Amino acid sequence: MSETQGKNDIAAAIKDLEKVVEQNPKNVIAHHQLGLVYRHAGRIDDAISELEKAIQLDDQSVESLINLGAIFFGRGDVDRALALNEKVLKIAPNMAEAHVNIGLIRQQQNRVDEAIECYIKATQIVPELITGWINLTSAYTMKEEDEKAVEAARQAVTLDPDSAMARNNLAVALYFKGDFGESQENMEKARNLGYSVDQRFVQALEEKLGS
Repeated sequence: MSETQGKNDIAAAIKDLEKVVEQNPKNVIAHHQLGLVYRHAGRIDDAISELEKAIQLDDQSVESLINLGAIFFGRGDVDRALALNEKVLKIAPNMAEAHVNIGLIRQQQNRVDEAIECYIKATQIVPELITGWINLTSAYTMKEEDEKAVEAARQAVTLDPDSAMARNNLAVALYFKGDFGESQENMEKARNLGYSVDQRFVQALEEKLGS
């Protein structure tokens, strides 16, 4: 699909959904979907407005709460993002995605132990949730718990061998563990999968291998 065709499809979807919500202002799903399409189109303020309308109509709409929280997190408004994800967990305590999102916020706040607890909870609820394992890897790396970081990274790679981020995280974790050869193998796999590997890491790894 060309870029132009993609933009045309998004514009058509927006037009159709705007017509639906105009005809039925209480259609929660339509407001939610319109919010998602607005977000995809880069119309963030409109996306927020539509998702808020969906939540006003149904305050138990966890998907709208999750997506609105993601927008606020992307904007750097972590307080609102946290409040929305905490509300999700009051409604659906086993919503793994919300646990991951709260973990990301705690990690950004340098509350790494709390972040780890969130990621572990998420992976207990949904063991195949790769984002939980990827984020758990980075949190353990921050704490210099290298063995645990490698274990989490290997789990992520097992779930998706073609995840460039998982491969890069494994490369970094192995580097800090001292397994430089395997680190290089995974770094190259990450690069081949399209990951923009930090050049400082590449240089540091080359120095270790050359010493």
